[in-house]
Amino acid sequence: MGKLYLIPSPLGDNDPAEVLPASLLALLPTLKLFIVEETRTARRFLSRAGLKGHIDELEFHELNEHTTADGVAALLPLLENSDAGLISEAGLPAVADPGAALVALCHKKGIEVVPLVGPSSLMLALMASGLDGQSFAFRGYLPAKTEERRSALKAVEKQSAQLHQSEIFIETPYRNDSLFADMKAGLSPSTRICVAADITLPAQFIRTKTVAEWRREKDFTIGKRPCVFIILA
Repeated sequence: MGKLYLIPSPLGDNDPAEVLPASLLALLPTLKLFIVEETRTARRFLSRAGLKGHIDELEFHELNEHTTADGVAALLPLLENSDAGLISEAGLPAVADPGAALVALCHKKGIEVVPLVGPSSLMLALMASGLDGQSFAFRGYLPAKTEERRSALKAVEKQSAQLHQSEIFIETPYRNDSLFADMKAGLSPSTRICVAADITLPAQFIRTKTVAEWRREKDFTIGKRPCVFIILA
């Protein structure tokens, strides 16, 4: 029976060697089978990670938000006689990622799962935020519709205050600024917000301010870039 290696990938187009350990980069050439969220992205990552010229020798199978439960189960036979690498679009596989469904099946079938070291935008943002790292929760995506999102923000803020808990969430990049506007408009002036964008990249921006302080930053925009938000009431 093969093993399933959980292979982190960079959070952007930086050199993989900047954010991935040498031991992981040394493992990649030993694998011929990859289960990936998007084949084109995975091929580009592996090429930059040292497999350039050998990509066509590899076997790729996609597992993403469109994969059905039966489709995930159909991937298990691939591991009967071969090790495989699971690669997300960015960061850690199976964390806020559809690959978690395959990992769960591997545990049911007794297939060894091997997590490897790499960048997590969620943990890097929390580390750099100055907010509570003892008690925190990842909320994923808030509702897309404005009124529902504003209600969700108030509920998250209330729980943060009750538990003194950092609340972490993400957003589709094109909605970053509308979400941030709702946060500034609807949250209490004393609530702290961390905005962490382009983590590990040259354009990295990580700042924590109170809502009142952010309201004074009239010209600040996040733009369409990967961003993690954290609030602490």
